[in-house]
Amino acid sequence: MLSFSTRVPEGRDTAMTISGVHAVNGHSMLPPWAPGLQEIVFGLGCFWGAERLFWQLPGVVVTSVGYAGGATPNPTYDEACSGRTGHAEVVRVVFDPAVIDLEVLLSHFWEAHDPTQGNRQGNDIGSQYRSIILTCDAHQQRVAERSREAYAQALASAGRGPVTTEITALDNYYFAEEYHQQYLHKNPGGYCGLQGTGVSCPLG
Repeated sequence: MLSFSTRVPEGRDTAMTISGVHAVNGHSMLPPWAPGLQEIVFGLGCFWGAERLFWQLPGVVVTSVGYAGGATPNPTYDEACSGRTGHAEVVRVVFDPAVIDLEVLLSHFWEAHDPTQGNRQGNDIGSQYRSIILTCDAHQQRVAERSREAYAQALASAGRGPVTTEITALDNYYFAEEYHQQYLHKNPGGYCGLQGTGVSCPLG
């Protein structure tokens, strides 16, 4: 009889090796960031389409995809997709707040997916596809929580279910493999699972 282990993968001490160069704009994906720039991390299903959404926005300096919100250090894609690491597929968004406001980023986040689905986005099923915002300071946490309340009200008015999005402080962000970085730029015909609810977000 086959058995399935629920043990959390141990991970590794060595970080994922990537080029560190954004394939679209040539900017560095590796910190430190230039003075005045900020970062925030979003999970809204499969990270391929989500990253493309954000790199196209004016004021977003650089993006990358990775894993966050779980327990396993430096997980692989297969480990994250097992659902046993606790990580979500996420996009790190580094932005210039003088050009694009945090609320505008949050508005794009909410409208690009369905935050009522729990551990899934459409046909992508598992905790790695859950809706999550990982904040980098108390201000981001407050603004994100207010945005969740506002969008929950908009969804309720449209007859949709309650929002399941997790909002928490960022602990560790682990880069995904090189081939995942800017995947839809490298593979224009690749899979993009982004699908919003059609409900506008009253922000931004």
